[in-house]
Amino acid sequence: MAKSIMEQVAEAKAQVPDISPEEADALRGRDDVVFVDVRDAGEVAESGRVAGAINISRGMLEFRADSSTPYHEPELTPGKTVVVYCASGGRSALAGKALQELGYTDVRNLGGFGAWAEAGLPVDGGS
Repeated sequence: MAKSIMEQVAEAKAQVPDISPEEADALRGRDDVVFVDVRDAGEVAESGRVAGAINISRGMLEFRADSSTPYHEPELTPGKTVVVYCASGGRSALAGKALQELGYTDVRNLGGFGAWAEAGLPVDGGS
């Protein structure tokens, strides 16, 4: 039976542990942690991103996370803690589940970028 996108998001949210902005901020700067913003480039350009995060749009994530593809992002390795986020938490939950399916064992869902920014935590860029 087919699942709606909201059913898929709910399933992904149940599978990928949440992390609060404060907990995530405590991980920033560690060599074994990477923050991944899965929003589209235009969204990131407008609002900025978590300081130090890499931007990989949701549509390219699996290709950039898999070391067997020519699109692989060297900063992404299964041994690292990966903190994913988007605008509201849906895309990041799906991204986290996809990373788990690729063998990433420590993936956390920060949810929406707005909570990070509202907490006054460090941001790179934005207009």
